Amino acid sequence: MWPLYAAGFTTAFGAHGIAANLGGAGKDAVTSLLVLGGLLALYDGAEVLLKPVFGTLADRVGARPVLLGGLVAFALASALYVLADSPGWLWAARLGQGAAASAFSPAASALVSRLNPAAKQGRAFGGYGFYKSIGYTLGPLLGGVLVWAGGLRLLFTVLTVLGAAVAVWALAAVPVVPPLPRARQTVLDLARRLADPAFLLPTAALAGATAALSVGVGFLPVSGRAAGLGTVATGAAVSVLAACAAVVQPRTGRALDAGRLTARTGLTAGLLLTAAGLACAMLPGLTGVLLAAALIGVGTGLITPLGFATLASSTPKERLGQTMGAAELGRELGDAGGPLLVAGVAASTTLTHGYATLAAVLACGTVLVGWGLRGGVRTEKTEAA
Repeated sequence: MWPLYAAGFTTAFGAHGIAANLGGAGKDAVTSLLVLGGLLALYDGAEVLLKPVFGTLADRVGARPVLLGGLVAFALASALYVLADSPGWLWAARLGQGAAASAFSPAASALVSRLNPAAKQGRAFGGYGFYKSIGYTLGPLLGGVLVWAGGLRLLFTVLTVLGAAVAVWALAAVPVVPPLPRARQTVLDLARRLADPAFLLPTAALAGATAALSVGVGFLPVSGRAAGLGTVATGAAVSVLAACAAVVQPRTGRALDAGRLTARTGLTAGLLLTAAGLACAMLPGLTGVLLAAALIGVGTGLITPLGFATLASSTPKERLGQTMGAAELGRELGDAGGPLLVAGVAASTTLTHGYATLAAVLACGTVLVGWGLRGGVRTEKTEAA
């Protein structure tokens, strides 16, 4: 499992480490806000388009080859900028990193499920989410130190070594998991499966959690500055958010496996806590910012392992890659849609109204999740019975 956790860390660290430092460090390549937006969108855009494709490929040829290929491609894409060090190659490297992460991220999620029995799915995804959260936390901080010490080339060098090292580790330690026989699936069959509440509701919860997380990271510092807080205080608030999410996820997974928590209760509570955190962001001063960060972190920490464990338990094993790829697509849409929604509302009113709008959307989501999962989640075993 440890190489899979390292793969999760790699995609999170690579995404946030570079994104958080492009504006200040890539002055030769980032000549305007429009260029910065394009560079940031390249990574996420590649993931939105390619994650379902690579997830389906993992079901067809096996998740391990897709994992290894994605990690090697990530290392090569990172090395591209190290060797070239020019604005044009920065675009190519960032696009290559996003495409590579689109391969090894859903493959790693599928392997987390395949390599663990049903009774340990929550613990497994809790651990995987924990290390991704560590990557999200350390990315801006450690990335900033590396850029300060040696510029973007040093950060890309570290990512090259990290991707290659994790690939070698996975090659040595991750067992071969052959693809399972699959019945022929039509486009209509796929549409029906993705429209099933067993897929749609956990994925929607994951998208909502990612939307709130992205809004918290992006907009809580804005609220802090408006209240007269310095960069240290606002940076600490974002760290609180990430730390709470990291700490809660393993505990949530263990509680699910032990039967102390159900998917319906946990997802509902997570959405409510996240909505409450966004409501707290409307309060002025440091208290509102810290409360918002803590509640959003705890809420997303509840939702993430429960959402993925629920998807894994309700998906036929031979379709895990496709399901995880589609679920990751939902998260990416939430990652982009949350800030766009808050920013759109704030542009015509205030940021407080933007927080309130997203909080209302998540609160409505609790009704859908509570109603849709009221009978429990169908698992592969119950379907076979």
